[in-house]
Formats: sequence, structure tokens, C-alpha cells
Amino acid sequence: MRVPRPRSLAGQLFTMQVVLVAVLVAGCAVFVYVKDRHQAEASARHRATATAHAVADSPSVRQAIRTPEPSGALQPYAEQVRRDTGVTFITIMSPQRTRWTHPNPDEIGGTFVGHTAPALRGHTFSETYTGTLGPSVRVVTPVRDGDRIVGLVSAGIAVDTITEQVRRQVAVLLLAAGIAVALGGTGTYVVNARLRRHTHGMNAAELSRMHDYHEAALHAVREGLLMLDGQRRIALINDGARELLGVTDPDVIGRNPAELALPAPLTGALLSAEPRVDEVHLTKERVVVVNISPVSGGERRGTVVTLRDHTELQALTGELDSVRGFAEALRSQAHESANRLHAVVSLIELGRHEEAVTFATEELELAQALTDQVTAAVAEPVLAALLLGKAAQANERGVELVLSPDSDVDDGSVPPELPARDLVTLLGNLIDNAVEAAAQPGAAAVPDGAARTRGRAPRVTVTVRTGAGDGPGAAGQLVIGVADSGRGISPEAAEDVFRRGWSTKRPGDRGPHGSGLGLALVQQITHRHGGTVSLGEAADGGAEFTVRLPLRPYGGGAAPDGTDRAGAAGGAR
Repeated sequence: MRVPRPRSLAGQLFTMQVVLVAVLVAGCAVFVYVKDRHQAEASARHRATATAHAVADSPSVRQAIRTPEPSGALQPYAEQVRRDTGVTFITIMSPQRTRWTHPNPDEIGGTFVGHTAPALRGHTFSETYTGTLGPSVRVVTPVRDGDRIVGLVSAGIAVDTITEQVRRQVAVLLLAAGIAVALGGTGTYVVNARLRRHTHGMNAAELSRMHDYHEAALHAVREGLLMLDGQRRIALINDGARELLGVTDPDVIGRNPAELALPAPLTGALLSAEPRVDEVHLTKERVVVVNISPVSGGERRGTVVTLRDHTELQALTGELDSVRGFAEALRSQAHESANRLHAVVSLIELGRHEEAVTFATEELELAQALTDQVTAAVAEPVLAALLLGKAAQANERGVELVLSPDSDVDDGSVPPELPARDLVTLLGNLIDNAVEAAAQPGAAAVPDGAARTRGRAPRVTVTVRTGAGDGPGAAGQLVIGVADSGRGISPEAAEDVFRRGWSTKRPGDRGPHGSGLGLALVQQITHRHGGTVSLGEAADGGAEFTVRLPLRPYGGGAAPDGTDRAGAAGGAR
């Protein structure tokens, strides 16, 4: 048997609101009925009192009472006043309660039914009493002739008359109450219909369960999720987004992303109302992939932003590019070695053995010279391998890669806090940019004699050394310098070179991976490890980038920029 589904939240609220409106209207109706009846009785008593006083104070009444037959003059007078005032009866009687007037002439001469004692003592009083005409609200007052009480006057209004008056008022009240209930029910239905659309017909238990699932999912998902409302204020942010964006403020809900001190390109992307797919952006410590989707609907409801951590993938991509470069360099060297071997074999076949030995020896010395220079100056295996690979790549493009004489890095001098992956990304991007700049048409040529075999060749000079640090408590630093003989960078562009998307090449000249991200990554890695990067003019006329990285954590684990070195390094690994 299928268990019936509980009523939706909108339906429950509708029922509660209709019952509440009905109860309120009914309560108001009862209150107004009681109040109106009380007011009707008070009004009837007031009118009867005024009528009784008017009759008792009339000189003609006192004059008629002195006659032997008072009824003859008083009955027409009392009936005339009764019709004019709208009271049910006016009875004029003697102090002994004998009636002189009555609406029913047959009752004249009879004994008045009711109390008269207070009036005989000179007081006017009222009461509700059942007499010959039924229940009535009556007033009895004395008729004075000087100091003597010569008669009594009673004026009253029947209870049925009061009830009929209240009944007419109640009919109007019920009509107003019915209209109020109808309007309240209609308004409640309209409001709850809108609520039903917004809650999709779910009941309170379902909404509570969905909220619990929603909260659990937000905390469980490692990808970043950010939701902005129609005014571009943060409506929701999960733990993943806080970590990727570096947001530590717990009260970030309701704020604009521009207040989070994020890089300008990333802030502009978050505030965009247009869809964006797989855009790569940089934060202070991470590379994130941003996807933006506007919330569907007729009104401006905001956007949903998803963030994926691309830091590790970007580092792996850099390593893959380096490996690909190594492979290309090996292919090139294998090709050149095959050509040289063919030349040696041909010389031997021609019987020119001495020339063959001389040629082979010279080529071997040229090939080994750079390797010996690099390995002698840079004992760190990762850096040495990267420099040899980049030298072969530069040679293919007609650029000479030179290691400066003051380069000196011992094996093991780079601590684990500075991962090899970051060094490959940092130095590789600097060399790639320098080779691109030196190989561009119009780049400056190096002085005569700088190239051994090619004459005036473009040059890239690399400096890698360790030395004493400048900051307090810093035992040492790694200095990486890359200078080129290109056209240089104008002072106006010096502040923009580290911005994501900046490049000296035209968009059509960029390779499949050329997105202007290299120098931005260099700055990010440098800052993450508490170092500095600067731009200057090279001796050959091009640009020179200098990176300084501390080799050991500063006192207490804090880097010069105030970040936690251990935490940053752990995150990088």
C-alpha cells in the first residue's frame, strides 16, 4: 500500500492561514455583536429615560393629574409622545400604581406591573422587566407638584425591538465578515501559490532534508562553488572556494567579490554576467580554472561560479613541456650526431684519417664544453638538466644560451621546502620568454666575438647561484637571473608584465599553449616561497629578470611577505 505523501508546506500554510483568518473574523464578529447589543440596550435606556423625564416635567401632565379623570387628557398625550419618540409604551400612573395611560386601552385602570419603590422615594431608575407587553427595558420617574409626588411615569422599549435592531446590525456584520474571509482567503491563496512555486510543492520535512543534503554536499565537494545574486553579492560559498580563493573572512556572505582583494582579472571574471568556460586565472598561490553560468530565469538572478584547482596540473604541464623539450633536444642532437658521424665516415673512406680524427675531436669538445660548464657550476641535477635541455632548444632557434661565470649551486643546497617542480616552472618560463625575445626579428645582436661558430648570434645569459640573504634571520638565498639580447621591455609595460595574459607577441603568433601565463606563474611561485622578482635592463640591451628565493624559513616559519613558508611549501607539494 502506498503511503500518502504529506501535504506540501504551501498547503499547510494555506490551511493554517485560512483557519486563522476565519477565527479572527469570527472573534471580531462576536465582539462586535456583544458590543452592539450592549450599545443598543444603553441607547434604549437613554431614550426611555429622556422620554420619561420629558413627560414627567410637562405642566400639562401635572394639570391633568389634578382633574377627577386624568386618563381622558393623559391617554391621547401619552400615545402622541410614544409615537413621536419610538418607545414601546408610556404609562402614567398614580402613586398607588393605578394606570392612567397604556398602549392597550383595556389595561387602563389596572395595576402597573413592575417596581416603583425607588421612584416613590424621588429617584429615577431603570430595569429590564416582563410586563403586559413582554420583556422591556423600562425607566420609572416621579411626577412632582412642588414637593409632593403626585404620579409616576414609566417609559420603556421592548426587548424584541432591541433584538430586531441588533439583528439588522448583525446581518451587516456577517456580510462584512464574509467579505473579509473571502478576501483573506483569496490573498492567502495567491501568496501560497507563489510559495508553492518557489518551494516546488515540497513539505517542511522535505525542505529540511534538502537543506541538510545541501550543506553536506557543499562541504564534501572539493571543487569550489560560488553563487552570486542579482546584485553581484556573494550568496553562497563552499569550503573549496574559500580555499582556492584564499578567503579567510567568515562573514563573506553578502559582500561583493571586489572586496576580497583578488587579482583584477579574476575579479572581473567573477563579476561578469556572460558565460565563461574553462578560463585560467591566478590567485596569490594557486592557478584556478573558472567556469561561470548565469542562473536561468526572466529576471536577473545572478550567476553560478565553479572553481577547479589547476596548480598541480599547470606544474605537471610545465614539466611535460620540459620533457618534450628534452626529447626534441635529444632528437636534434641525434640528428646532428648522425650528420657528424657520416662526415667522419666519409673522411675515413677518402683516406683522410687525420682530418677525420681532428673533426671528430673538435665536435666532441664543442658538445662537451657546455655540459662541463653547466655541471661544474650547477651541481643541482634538476637545474643542470633543465639548462642543458633549454640550451639545445635555444640552439635550434639560433639563440646562444650562456651560463654566467658567477653561477654556482652546490648539490643539496636547495632545501626540500623549494620543490624541484617549482624551480622547473620558474626557470623554464624565464628562459622560454628570453629565447622568444632574443629570436624575434629586430632583436639586438650581441657584440663581435661573443659567438664561437655563428658570428653575431642572439644571446640569453642565465645566472644561477646561492648567496647570503638580505632579510633578518635569512641564512641564504637562491638567485636566478635570465637576461636576453632582445628589444627589451618599455618602462610603461614594466608593471604589466606579470599580469596574466600579457605578452609581446601578437595573438596569432602565439603557440597552442601561449596564453601569457608564464611570467604570472613566475611571480606567483616567487611570492608563494617568500621571494622577490624584479625586472631590469640587460647588458645586451634586452630585458633581465632576477628572482631571489630564501633557502630556509625565516624566524618562526614566516616569509618576508608574511605568509607561512611551511604551509605554502606544503600546499605546493
